[in-house]
Amino acid sequence: MPDPMIQCENLTKRFGHFTAVDHVSFSVAKGDIFGFLGPNGSGKSTVIRMLCGLLEPSDGRATIGGFDVAKETDHIKSLIGYMSQKFSLYDELTVHENLQFYGRLYGLSGAALKKRYDELIALTHLEPYLTRRASLLSGGWRQRLAMACSLVHQPQVLFLDEPTAGIDPVARRELWDLLFEFSSNGITLFVTTHYMDEAERCSHVGYIYLSKLVVCGEPDELKRLPSVNPRGTRRLDVTCEHVTTGLKAVRKLDGVQGATVFGQSMHLLVSDALPEQALRDELARVGIAQADVRPIAPSLEDVFVALTNERENGNGK
Repeated sequence: MPDPMIQCENLTKRFGHFTAVDHVSFSVAKGDIFGFLGPNGSGKSTVIRMLCGLLEPSDGRATIGGFDVAKETDHIKSLIGYMSQKFSLYDELTVHENLQFYGRLYGLSGAALKKRYDELIALTHLEPYLTRRASLLSGGWRQRLAMACSLVHQPQVLFLDEPTAGIDPVARRELWDLLFEFSSNGITLFVTTHYMDEAERCSHVGYIYLSKLVVCGEPDELKRLPSVNPRGTRRLDVTCEHVTTGLKAVRKLDGVQGATVFGQSMHLLVSDALPEQALRDELARVGIAQADVRPIAPSLEDVFVALTNERENGNGK
């Protein structure tokens, strides 16, 4: 990897006797979309607050663009933008007024402010809503406005804390189209999300659990981990009618090690010794006459479920 834009080395944060982040190490290259995942309370927000210079690490070190996040906070502030999960702009101001306010807050004025304002409007397509108060925007357009304001000072790194939470699928897809555009322009994106389809779109993914970084890498690399693909097993997609009824039935079969509903089908982790006909016979027994059974690769959801179970069972490092 070339010189990383974000570098964490044994980053740690303690609050009294409680360790919120425990010796976390990873790096993010310029222009990458880094997905940071983990259950609520696992330490994601604490890591972001340290990287943004809002919390001083108890141990370890982190840099952004080569600047130490604890010692060179003035440089860090000019390099980063932050967009929180909760809309944090001014509801009583219009789209135009919010953008003007944030531009001036970052020291822009005159021709420079107008130029950046026009660029952000073109980028986020906010023009039809310039005179509308922020409180009257839909969730997706509120997020676009928040994103535009976080980009006013042209940051090199943009932190997005669950940016698509609570918005509809179309707005979510449009927001990700913007993120891909930012990435292609060299902006490094650090995104927290609970949506597995969004994690699949990231160039690299880190998974933190109970303050420790469990794994970090490219999505396809993580799907090949031995703990995700236990020896002597295979994964199957079973598409049929009455999926929930079928799920209850196949879970009772010897050789079925994991089973979950996925849309209109079931995803199973089964022993290699279990014949597919046994699955069909069990489904037929509960009134499901036809089932399409085919092998599948693990998903990122399978990765995180397997790694979490491993940790909870005490088998993780």
